Amino acid sequence: MERTIPGAVARAAREFGDTEALADPGPGGSRLSYRELGEQVTAVAAALIEGGLAPGDRVAVWGPNDGYWVLAALGALTAGGVLVPVSSRFTGPEALDVIGRSGARVLFVAGDFLGVNRLGALLRAAAEAPDDGVLDRLDLVVRVPGDWDAFERRADSVTTAEVRRRAGGVVPGDVSDIMFSSGTTGRSKGAMTSHERTLGVARAWAECTGLTARDRYLVVNPFFHTFGYKAGILACLVSGAALVPQATFEAGQAMALIEAERITVLPGAPTIYVSILDHPSRGAFDLSSLRLAVTGAADVPVALVERMRRELSFEVVLTGYGLTEAVVATMCRPGDSPEVVAGTSGRAAAGFEVRIGPSDEILLRGPNLMLGYLDDPAATASAIDGDGWLHTGDAGRLDAAGNLTVTGRIKDMYICGGFNVYPAEVEQVLARLDGVAESAVIGVPDRRLGEVGQAFLVPRPGRVLAEADVLAFCRERLANYKVPRQVIFRDALPRNASGKVLKRVLRGEP
Repeated sequence: MERTIPGAVARAAREFGDTEALADPGPGGSRLSYRELGEQVTAVAAALIEGGLAPGDRVAVWGPNDGYWVLAALGALTAGGVLVPVSSRFTGPEALDVIGRSGARVLFVAGDFLGVNRLGALLRAAAEAPDDGVLDRLDLVVRVPGDWDAFERRADSVTTAEVRRRAGGVVPGDVSDIMFSSGTTGRSKGAMTSHERTLGVARAWAECTGLTARDRYLVVNPFFHTFGYKAGILACLVSGAALVPQATFEAGQAMALIEAERITVLPGAPTIYVSILDHPSRGAFDLSSLRLAVTGAADVPVALVERMRRELSFEVVLTGYGLTEAVVATMCRPGDSPEVVAGTSGRAAAGFEVRIGPSDEILLRGPNLMLGYLDDPAATASAIDGDGWLHTGDAGRLDAAGNLTVTGRIKDMYICGGFNVYPAEVEQVLARLDGVAESAVIGVPDRRLGEVGQAFLVPRPGRVLAEADVLAFCRERLANYKVPRQVIFRDALPRNASGKVLKRVLRGEP
């Protein structure tokens, strides 16, 4: 069993050969067999080596789900680099922060995507923070797809033997990726994971779901997220399944892809399935190839599980629990009842141990836990105790069969459309709006997105704020899923004796 990602790429090329590996439906997208994928990854690695990438250098990838992302990521890892995914939903300042703190030396960045010039946004953000010098530290910037052909031509001066030597120098314990996830302090933390642990996540997910080379997997979960990358790209790599990326989820397009590509596997947040089930044109598409759904990140009604099995022909619907620091911690298994699937997140998986600590906090310990947070030993020590238990900040309970039910969040984080939102980060942005004295953000239920943000603002004396102006300010500085959907103005916020804002009161809880 291969213990490094370069080794897994080479093994997949040998073992799965002409089996289709990638079917990119986007503009300029390509179809590659596993053998061809291996050749393309080698070429990207060679081009990076020619461009000066040294072992251990960080490579940031900022773009949507597409074949370029896959090749850039696997090529960087094969060249001995460390992958730093950047959220395609980030604004320029957010991306600049992550790229800068990661110490990235190479950046792959999408051109125009969703009407935004990402590189232009990054340059504008850098111009507003000239002392940071983040872009000056980049040795190579590849705009995708515009610069791709010229970039690949760099490979001509590097031999395949040199790429193999570089790939062979990667060891299982080397850091493979740094996944940035917002923290309760409002500033993102970079969770570091090794090659061996990252592959362990991918294999565990593939084994739990029964993913095989016969499957065709529509990946709508973003590649910059641990699920889209580790339980998506890498799960396909270790199982031989065909990867079909969707740049942004749209129900009609997804159904067209399911029909055209004969998709069998479709994981995602519950909102994805609701959008498909309730789509007025659903009956016009042949969705009978679907066999497996994996969901979570929000409460899943039993009725939804039953509808997915009945109306979308899924043979298996599973739920699970994990986080950036421990991606596949628990999962349901095929054969579990709709009540277990909807009411729990399944049993321990991937060699993890699960127990409930003080305040009903979910604690995890296992072989695929993150190595720690980048440049933050204090946060690492706070998250992982001396006995190796990760303190998740989530509350839950275990039943007699070991099934985990997540009952709440010790932290304030809420989930909007499948994405984690940390109120402290939003509150920090609101604090920079002229006229705001203080703010508090909570998550409130939403039928479509699961939860959305609700902001409570106290204006400064004599200042008048309009909700539209507050939301416009947030949209300029935050990814869309972080932007509150409603603003409520108050004369004061409820506080306890020590001055802490009582968010339970804002939620209407006793």
